[in-house]
Amino acid sequence: MKDTTLVIMAAGIGSRFGGGIKQLAPVGPSGEIIMDYSIYDALEAGFTKIVFIIRRDLEKDFKEIIGNRIEKVAKVEYAYQELEKIPEGFLIPEGRKKPWGTGHAVLMVKELVHEPFLVINADDYYGKEGFRKIHDYMVGGMDEQKEPMALCMAGFALENTLSENGAVTRGVCDVNADKTLAKVEETFAIEKKANGFYAENEDGVPVSIHAGQLVSMNMWGLSPLFLNELEKGFPEFLQQIPEGNLKAEYLLPKVIDKLIQEKKAEVKVLESGDKWFGVTYQEDKAAVVAAIRKLVDDGVYPEKLF
Repeated sequence: MKDTTLVIMAAGIGSRFGGGIKQLAPVGPSGEIIMDYSIYDALEAGFTKIVFIIRRDLEKDFKEIIGNRIEKVAKVEYAYQELEKIPEGFLIPEGRKKPWGTGHAVLMVKELVHEPFLVINADDYYGKEGFRKIHDYMVGGMDEQKEPMALCMAGFALENTLSENGAVTRGVCDVNADKTLAKVEETFAIEKKANGFYAENEDGVPVSIHAGQLVSMNMWGLSPLFLNELEKGFPEFLQQIPEGNLKAEYLLPKVIDKLIQEKKAEVKVLESGDKWFGVTYQEDKAAVVAAIRKLVDDGVYPEKLF
């Protein structure tokens, strides 16, 4: 069986979660965190290794809460996202505190991952379907030698990805007739209103979206060759940051969209009917605990995962 790796982006600060470390908040009946369910689903689907991208200052807590447990059931490695990890010749702008974004996070696994890999967020529950479909595609349908580069993603219906406690940001997708991705655009302030859905583009201009619109939840099936493109693009990103901008981020969807437009990548969209949930806001936690409890009661998961 072909090796496949699950890469979990867990270096986020969690500023909207009241300053706490939202990725490590227990939500399951036996103290499980959301990551436990993603790892359980990934191992069940056939993934063979787990790589956690974390911050150095979280390492001790992270290993105590999840890492040491997972090492007993799977091969585990760690990558570290740090502000200082930038190419030679570049300086960190004075006052910059924010990490460099999801593209920079994934770049940190370059020396650890040499096989097809799935990237997910630590604080999102995706359901089983996405893991299964992406793993099966990677093993059976993803030609690593093909040009343009073969990638894939799980596409979720917008209505299945909302929080009841505030607006969310999603990668809104345009999909070709052959189920490949035509475009993905970061879309902000998404909320369900009485008269439909509200959303804005990055300039704050309202845009039209609908319930069944496919969105990206940062569940990307990537080739190890993609890491070369990430590495190549990061200095270009740094050069283009306007002076005084301390929050610009090197984002995975933007990198992938650029490769699509340049005809360097082709992304297969694998639709998932599962409902997302996560702890975007502190108030989301109670709903997540209830949703996990129902999944356990319905027999989807055991009472204790690992």
